[in-house]
Amino acid sequence: MLLPSPMACAAPSPPPPLTATGHGQLRQLMHDGALHCVFQPIADLNEGTVFAHEALIRGPAGSPWQSPDTLLALADQEGLMMAFELHCVETALAQWGHTHNPGRLFINISADALVHACTQPQGNAFADLLARHHVKARHVVLELTEHERVGDMAQLREVAKTVHAMGLQLALDDFGDGRSSLRLWSEIKPDFVKIDKYFAQGISRAPDQLQVVRAVREIANVFGTALLAEGIETGDDLRVLRDMGLRYGQGYFLGRPQRPPQHQVLAQAAAVLADCRVAVMPQLQHPARPGIMRNMAVIAAPVLRPTDQLEDVAAEFQRHPDLHALAVVDEHNHPLGLINRQGFMNDYARLYFREIHGRKPVLHHANLHPRIIERDFDVEELVGILTSQDQRYLADGFIVTDNGRYVGLGTGDQLVRSVTEARIEAARHANPLTFLPGNIPITQHIQRLLSTRSPFVAAYVDLNHFKPFNDLYGYWRGDEMIRLAASVVTRHCAPQYDFVGHVGGDDFIVLFQSPDWHERCRLIIDDFALHAMGLFDESARLDGGIHAEDRHGVKRFFPCTTLAIGVVTVAPGQCQLAEDVANQAALAKHDAKLAPNGISVRQALPPAAPLAPLVVASAA
Repeated sequence: MLLPSPMACAAPSPPPPLTATGHGQLRQLMHDGALHCVFQPIADLNEGTVFAHEALIRGPAGSPWQSPDTLLALADQEGLMMAFELHCVETALAQWGHTHNPGRLFINISADALVHACTQPQGNAFADLLARHHVKARHVVLELTEHERVGDMAQLREVAKTVHAMGLQLALDDFGDGRSSLRLWSEIKPDFVKIDKYFAQGISRAPDQLQVVRAVREIANVFGTALLAEGIETGDDLRVLRDMGLRYGQGYFLGRPQRPPQHQVLAQAAAVLADCRVAVMPQLQHPARPGIMRNMAVIAAPVLRPTDQLEDVAAEFQRHPDLHALAVVDEHNHPLGLINRQGFMNDYARLYFREIHGRKPVLHHANLHPRIIERDFDVEELVGILTSQDQRYLADGFIVTDNGRYVGLGTGDQLVRSVTEARIEAARHANPLTFLPGNIPITQHIQRLLSTRSPFVAAYVDLNHFKPFNDLYGYWRGDEMIRLAASVVTRHCAPQYDFVGHVGGDDFIVLFQSPDWHERCRLIIDDFALHAMGLFDESARLDGGIHAEDRHGVKRFFPCTTLAIGVVTVAPGQCQLAEDVANQAALAKHDAKLAPNGISVRQALPPAAPLAPLVVASAA
């Protein structure tokens, strides 16, 4: 029994005989027209409107065949996969035509089925179907699935050209799930690429996923492709994806599959998309940690072989007077040992050393357990070397390898310098004490707020009388005080709206978008004052402060440590650069240190204008 499909030019060949376990149930469902489509909305994240719908096949409601997974299993069991796919395409077009919806329709189809439909000799299948069901070609997007089944890439490329020539559009489904490839993207030139839901779900809390989506966005810019994020299920994820510049999105937070099609995004999503506040992006705590040795100049020193003799070592050191060591490697360039110049030459200069030992193998005088550093080591591995009890690397240096093979030598001072520079660079991204974003992410977020012309409040948070506390109790308790401040500030900020950064030392900055920022500042000051008392000794708590030396070495009384918050309100267009915002916030901080309640507020001024005196005072 053939399927009653009106796809004249793409009608599949008669289905093969049923398998022993099949009973023709799917064939009967298709024959009876019992399958139907539900339509899930795809939103335009810029406009906050429904841009398109995706057609999803379903079996009879309440039956064992309602689930699409069940239908696919039946199609595979009955040998009807190609016929089932083409039947689903026609069902989607027929039901969409009846809705008279003017928007776009995304229809799933495998690469094999698409090639089959477009290469049959009978005629143009899609053109006939579109005309029959009164659907315009420019409103249909064929969404390629089952990418791993692409057999003939050249043929698929030609089919893609044919589809585009008809006015249809193409989408690549589930990009990033391990099946789709950059080559397929490059070959077929899809109009849309759907990012797999794995990368969209939880992106507001996952900096690694954020970086992947950013990379995909850059590729899309190269190819001129529109991106669509699947699996959006929370407002926080939606806000982040919107602010990353993704134009389209799909997921239960925006709208569920249903009949008839949903013409507006759900109210919860509409509220998020209408909110102009800029999302706070999750931050990587240790960016670019691996491979820092690749930036270090490696000494391209000659090597010794196990068969070389000690007199050959002396000859090499004489030929290279600046060389601090020589490595011994095997025939595969795997390190075996390291010979330090100073130690060797001291021994070689001894009476009768060269006569007795000169012809001995080099490993006789080598350190057989040298420091070996891979070029892909991360910062923490290198710090472990610096702090280990074995400090021979300071004199001997170390061997640098790439995938276990010798590439050169390094010195102890190079290692110390590389680790120091890496730590400094990392601290610019994330403070190592509090793990809050450092100066670079702070600057980037201010610039995002300015470029989107979003109103915000920059609050500069500083500790009063922290230096005498730190001098009296030591750095360990001083670090506890700074971590307490970070915890209190973060606790009273809304993570989806308010960005908290650690400038350095005891200085923090908060970029508020919460409308109740003033109350939050008050709570931060009060909460910190309460908990900071626990870091003072009982006598200091009773006295309300400590006796310590000031900056001039004069011993005097200092009140217990508190917080001061200098605030700058920034309206759209008032500042152009992040530096302008930071400078004015720093000035407000100085005012806050003199304010009785610890808060001062300024209105941001253009950098060319003179700074005005305090314009708003906080209520006690």
